[in-house]
Amino acid sequence: MVPTPAPDAAADVRFGQYPPARRTLLHLSDTHLLAGNPPLGGRYDTAANLERTLAAAEATGIRPDAIVFTGDLTDLGEPEAYAALREAVEPVAERLGAPVIWVAGNHDERPALREELLGLAPTQDPVTGAWDLDGLRVVALDSTVPGWHHGDLDDAQLEWLGDVLATPAPLGTILALHHPPLPSHVPLFDILELRDQQRLADVIAGTDVRAILAGHLHYATSGTFAGVPVSVASASCYTMNLARPAVEVNGMDAGQSFQLVHVYDDTITHAVVPVAQAETADFFSGEWVARMAQLTPQERLEVFSRKRV
Repeated sequence: MVPTPAPDAAADVRFGQYPPARRTLLHLSDTHLLAGNPPLGGRYDTAANLERTLAAAEATGIRPDAIVFTGDLTDLGEPEAYAALREAVEPVAERLGAPVIWVAGNHDERPALREELLGLAPTQDPVTGAWDLDGLRVVALDSTVPGWHHGDLDDAQLEWLGDVLATPAPLGTILALHHPPLPSHVPLFDILELRDQQRLADVIAGTDVRAILAGHLHYATSGTFAGVPVSVASASCYTMNLARPAVEVNGMDAGQSFQLVHVYDDTITHAVVPVAQAETADFFSGEWVARMAQLTPQERLEVFSRKRV
């Protein structure tokens, strides 16, 4: 595991018009761990891929306000797989000083998830919760339908969500669920989509919901739902090869990524971070930023922004 780099004082320097983000989240999804770690589908080492993803997240040097996993935490819902997930994630979360928000996915089993990850009674009750991150509220919804792979939100959960949203949060609310309320061009995901999405739209209409985080698709995408931006994180286990006709899209052991969610006063950004080892130039650095910070705005323009012809 890559150790967390020491915070760089120059990293908070801003040369543009935007102040630093108010809050930052790490958004990961679809770990699909298996008890004993056999290759998933005979192909994918999900534990190793998760380890690579967590190491890449730590290497950013960012200390997030929370780490959000949007579902399919395990592939078969095995208690041992949830224990392995905790063993992999909790040391990273402790080093980063960030709480972990677990969201249930269609491959998860509520009883084992509740008992092994949350220390709760092993029931079929939905896995929901609300977190106050110093003014930013994150609400986890459970879009799973026990025994099925499509998604749904029952009346009780939507009523609970409405009650939570009745009081606005100072920095607004981010919803996290597994099944994204978005269309997909891949036919498989049409079958497995979140059902009756208008009911969710009715609940969040006029509230302080600023963004929706989701997973499920095994590829990163984005859109809007009821006027709210939706960001889907790719998977850590394997991803969908979209460089194929839609009816031939299948999994590949490449292209894994996670997202950095930066919350500003007037917008929220979702940066896709590839989990890859590639030669990278070393022109910019903390030292370079510190030097630029000592110059006047006009001097920086002279040094850096003017086109060279």
